Amino acid sequence: MPEVTALGGFRKPTAEGYESLSGLVGAHGTVALFLDDPYEKRAGWERVAGAPLLQMVCENGSAVHASRVDPDPELVELGDADSPEMIELTALTKPGPFGKRTHELGTYLGIRCERRLVAMSGERMKVPGWTEVSAVCTHPEHTGHGYARILMAEVMRRIRSRGETPFLHVREDNVRAIQLYERLGFSPRLRLHFAVLRRDSS
Repeated sequence: MPEVTALGGFRKPTAEGYESLSGLVGAHGTVALFLDDPYEKRAGWERVAGAPLLQMVCENGSAVHASRVDPDPELVELGDADSPEMIELTALTKPGPFGKRTHELGTYLGIRCERRLVAMSGERMKVPGWTEVSAVCTHPEHTGHGYARILMAEVMRRIRSRGETPFLHVREDNVRAIQLYERLGFSPRLRLHFAVLRRDSS
């Protein structure tokens, strides 16, 4: 459902798998794939974007608590009414695919400045025992205040309170973000490849 998420993957990226995927996305539909290897051109698909990714896992909860500062800005839970602002912020900062209903996948928290949403983070993919921290972003006019760290620390605390382990995905070339995640206790687990593909019906 594109309004929720446009993420996909294969056990193996076979011709049959891509044919099945084309039926899901439809003509000119777009999907973001997690792949073990770099994307190889396929008939009927246009590569829109892509990059090597790191999957990082936080198995050290103590680093999260050490990252908190006092006083922290007020964190607000985001919902349906906030979706337009969430779309606007993610479109500007490009943390990854984010649809009108992506926030329904888990808890999303935000920070407002003069009523304007200026930073957010939340939960996306879930598998038993694991929850992904996602959509970590801050408006360019409001960086330098530690908002991403504060939001992530609270999202991670809530994940851990359920007995789950936080994980995330980040572009391999996003050195600044990786450094932040390492300070929060994340370490690399796996190298993947991300490809945003559009179905070509011609």
